[in-house]
Amino acid sequence: MPAVNYQYEKRQKELEKKKKKAEKERRKEIKKNTNKPKESLPPPAPEKESS
Repeated sequence: MPAVNYQYEKRQKELEKKKKKAEKERRKEIKKNTNKPKESLPPPAPEKESS
């Protein structure tokens, strides 16, 4: 029976955590950007008639 390669398993676990964290950050950024345009746009300025 081959020996267990703990370093490989640890590295795979770390890569999985990193991938999961990046995905979470990406979702957070998307959520932040979808809500932002509504809040960041100033209310429309009243139009002045040039007569």
